[in-house]
Amino acid sequence: MRAVVQRVSEAEVTIDGAAVGSIGRGLVVLVGVEVGDTAADAGWLAGKIVRLRIFPDAAGLFDRSVIDVGGEVLVVSQFTLHASTARGNRPSFLAAARPEEAIPLYDSFLDTLAVQLGRPVQCGRFGAAMAVRLVNDGPVTIPLDSRRRE
Repeated sequence: MRAVVQRVSEAEVTIDGAAVGSIGRGLVVLVGVEVGDTAADAGWLAGKIVRLRIFPDAAGLFDRSVIDVGGEVLVVSQFTLHASTARGNRPSFLAAARPEEAIPLYDSFLDTLAVQLGRPVQCGRFGAAMAVRLVNDGPVTIPLDSRRRE
């Protein structure tokens, strides 16, 4: 699984002009499921995100997690994170898992994230055309990949 984690001061996701999820200070997580991903990938990614120390402490150093600051999380599914542009200029999405494989792992990721965060997470709707509005704080944007646990 891949994720792009953005530290935000606020964010909202809408579908057809109606808000389906919004947060104040916290993280926006764009997440994509790859063919062959497992529940272990979802668990690792959720744990990494809630423990990621990208919020400043009193000295201004990145030393606090979303849990430490009482932040919120907004998750948006995004299969395009698995785009390949190796051949030509039109992206290929063959590495992205089909919905029948991706939806259970996405749901597992959401559940694990909420448990580890200790509160519900906001989310968009899997497979929907969504508009995401956010104010990136910093800006701070961190890519994560469960297959490259670096």
